[in-house]
Amino acid sequence: MRFALLFFLCFGNVLFAQTPAELTQEIVDYRAEENEKFANKETTILTKKDLRKFKSLDFYPIDLKYRVEATFVRTPDEKPFLMPTTTERKPEYVKYGEAHFSIDGVALMLNLYKNTTPYDDPKLKDYLFLPYTDWTSGDGSYGGGKFLDAYIPEGDIIVLDFNKAYNPYCAYNHNYSCPIPPKENDLGVRIEAGVKEFKKH
Repeated sequence: MRFALLFFLCFGNVLFAQTPAELTQEIVDYRAEENEKFANKETTILTKKDLRKFKSLDFYPIDLKYRVEATFVRTPDEKPFLMPTTTERKPEYVKYGEAHFSIDGVALMLNLYKNTTPYDDPKLKDYLFLPYTDWTSGDGSYGGGKFLDAYIPEGDIIVLDFNKAYNPYCAYNHNYSCPIPPKENDLGVRIEAGVKEFKKH
C-alpha cells in the first residue's frame, strides 16, 4: 500500500493517477513554498529576531504512508460550539464530518470542522479545518498540535496528507491567536510527518 499508493484526480471524463514519485515531488514543492513564505519579510509570520536567523523549517522525512485515503462520514445536525484558542478569542465552529483511516494497522478517526462565519474568499466555501495532536506533540512536534487543510469531498473519500501538516502561527510568534485542538482529535499514535517543532532563537 505504501509504495503502490495512487491518488486519483478527475477532470471531466479523464482520470489521472499520480505515482509515488509525483506525490513526493508535490510535497517537496509544498515545503519549498512554505520556506519561501517564511523567509520573505513581506509574508513571514516570524519575529524580526527569528527572521534574521531563519534558514529553513525542519520537517519530518517524507513518508507516503502518512498520506491516507480516509472514509469521510458526514455528521449533520451538529451543534455549533466555541473553540478555545491561545487567547480569549473563541471562534465558532461546527463539526462537519469524520475521517476514518488506519496507519500501520491502527484504526484512527479525526473530526473535521467548519467555521460558521463564511470566508470572504469564495474558494474557501468548502474549506474544512482539521486540528490534531498526537504522541509527537511536545516530543518532536509543537506541543499545541498541528493543523491540516481539507475540503469537502464530492464522495465518501477524503485524502489527508500529514506530510503537509503545519504548525499554528503561535508556534512561531506569540502575537497570534491559535485554536487549540479538541481532545477528541488527539491521536494515540506518533504521526512523524509534517513540520517539526520550531526552535526559536
